[in-house]
Amino acid sequence: MFSLIGKTAVVTGAGSGIGQAIAIALARQGAFVDVLDVNDHTADETVEQIRSTGGQAEGIKCDVSNHVQVQELFSKLGRDRGGLDCLVNNAGIAHVGNITNTSEEDFDRVMSVNLKGVFNCLKGGVRQMLNSGGGAIINIASTVATMAINDRLAYSTSKGGVLAMTYSVAKDHLHDNIRCNAVLPGRIHTPFVDGFIAENYPDNQAEMFKKLADYQPIGRMGKPEEVAAMAVFLCSDEASFITGCPFPVDGGTLYVR
Repeated sequence: MFSLIGKTAVVTGAGSGIGQAIAIALARQGAFVDVLDVNDHTADETVEQIRSTGGQAEGIKCDVSNHVQVQELFSKLGRDRGGLDCLVNNAGIAHVGNITNTSEEDFDRVMSVNLKGVFNCLKGGVRQMLNSGGGAIINIASTVATMAINDRLAYSTSKGGVLAMTYSVAKDHLHDNIRCNAVLPGRIHTPFVDGFIAENYPDNQAEMFKKLADYQPIGRMGKPEEVAAMAVFLCSDEASFITGCPFPVDGGTLYVR
């Protein structure tokens, strides 16, 4: 069940955290995974983990906000891999701020990675899927795409856009054998979260960690592997009747608070 043998996959932001867990999980199910990250060293670390257990992967440095670079890369991958079966748009950055203290520069920076980056990869990925007969796309959005939390104006806006883009791509390509779904993680414990806490709450890190953990009704933060399990399912043929849907992986945050 959930076999991805013979399939090709691209995962962005796969050098650590959720993206790394997804890349490893897809490779474990048999996919050849192109591991994209803005940091080529962390991408290579993910590749080493995959190869150490017999999986197949290649690490590629990529800035998803660079439109020309992304289109050229997807064209090359399409030629080299013979098409694209699975695309996971995971790359993203965080920002703390509300409408009064978020600068235009900060807003544009978040949008360039979190929203335009997904647009860029969708444009390149869908083109390859059309050429090769279809595929599965998973956009990593967030619970804050559909709910309000304090001081996340730019981040929430970007993830809301990702969710809207998911619906549009799913609708536009219903008859092209291209499925597009979104995963909405809640608070997931990753190096990204640890760094975010250290940078923004340096004087009360332990308190903030507990606050983030307690926020989920289930009483803890999630694990990257739990998000990865959902991504594997949505990439698999067992999910062939599913498109245009948001899937929370959030410990009950959205619906059972």
